[in-house]
Amino acid sequence: MNPERSSENPSAVGVWVQAARPQTLGAAVAPVVVGTAMAVEAGAFHAVSALCAALGAVFIQIGTNFSNDYLDFVKGADRESRRGPTRATQAGWVSVKAMRRATILTFALAFASGLYLIWRGGWPVLAIGLCSIASGVWYTAGRWSLAYLGLADLFVLVFFGPVAVGGTYYVQALTVNGPVLVAGMAPGLLATGILLINNLRDREEDARANKKTLVVRFGRATGRRLYAACVIGAALVPVALVGWTDGHAWALAAVGVAVGAAPLLCRLWQANDDPRALNPLLARTARLLVAYSLVFSVGWNL
Repeated sequence: MNPERSSENPSAVGVWVQAARPQTLGAAVAPVVVGTAMAVEAGAFHAVSALCAALGAVFIQIGTNFSNDYLDFVKGADRESRRGPTRATQAGWVSVKAMRRATILTFALAFASGLYLIWRGGWPVLAIGLCSIASGVWYTAGRWSLAYLGLADLFVLVFFGPVAVGGTYYVQALTVNGPVLVAGMAPGLLATGILLINNLRDREEDARANKKTLVVRFGRATGRRLYAACVIGAALVPVALVGWTDGHAWALAAVGVAVGAAPLLCRLWQANDDPRALNPLLARTARLLVAYSLVFSVGWNL
């Protein structure tokens, strides 16, 4: 079997796996890991709540990916010339109607995953869940969608950061505190870095589709600087937390993980205007987020 042919024509299951973008799911789970680790340290770990939070995060991410898949195609942002991975709707593997139905089903599963959490945590959990799902839909849907207005970066920072970490902690401890919300800034910043790399790669296609991301609005140089600021900001979070709590010194190991991203910054500047050179950086930034979250979580509990 020709591997190139196989990758271009995946099986029925492979189509949906590819459309779910499994490489992005680490960004959804990472803040749940951080929030759960902080709950463990506080003596408030609740296994069922942690599991439901993880499932809800994954389903929201997949639903957002499905929605983005067909809406970017409908709006003309995904063309045959795109430099990133092939999208299912763009390639004709899945119809717009089928992808829309899959989106609705996946968001419904996300809501179902949160029913126990709503029962346990009350209206704050309901509000967080509905806002998270609405942001996933609004990311690409509508004339004034987040991605097309250039607001997606801010929402990724907030919802993959303090909201996800704080929400995960809350459904277990039934309370939340300042250090937890500050800790959430780190995964939020690194998730924003993933989005920035994606938008740097897709700048030309986005500009033609009138998708006014921050990179389209302010240029590639600004996108690179923002990416560097995200990595540096994530490195400073453990330092701030150790100073605030006067403890948890082992969490500083996460600073080393962030500093280890220096080669990524160098490659980002060396890539210049070659979009294809950014695909490896996208995957490596996603791995950086997961590694950072795991190291911080272990360090917080030592």
